[in-house]
Amino acid sequence: MKMIQSANIDEYIAQFPKETQKPLIQVRNTVKKAAAGAEEVIKYGIPTFVLGGRNLVHFGGFAHHIGFYPAPTGLVAFKAALEPYKQGKGSAQFPLDKPMPLTLITKIVKYRVKETLAKAKAKSKKK
Repeated sequence: MKMIQSANIDEYIAQFPKETQKPLIQVRNTVKKAAAGAEEVIKYGIPTFVLGGRNLVHFGGFAHHIGFYPAPTGLVAFKAALEPYKQGKGSAQFPLDKPMPLTLITKIVKYRVKETLAKAKAKSKKK
């Protein structure tokens, strides 16, 4: 499938087959709920959630999986829970033929929100 550069997350999801759109929407909605107030953008050609100017998580659709990119710290903090999933540099791959691990995604996103807000607070104290 040839990817088209998308202006927003709705356009990004719409270019996938229906069977891939469903888990992409599930992941998007899960991240939105866990990171209330985060901005939705397209970065690196994939959906990204940004909080306080910092990337929280990215995700993307592929032929056989949803790629989830919670920054290295998100992967390290949830290493044991992510063990069943194939992983790449900075990513976890959730297979399309299995239910999306929405509870795990929620925990990772909440961790990243807490971490991101703490970094922003520490940075503002330095000024």
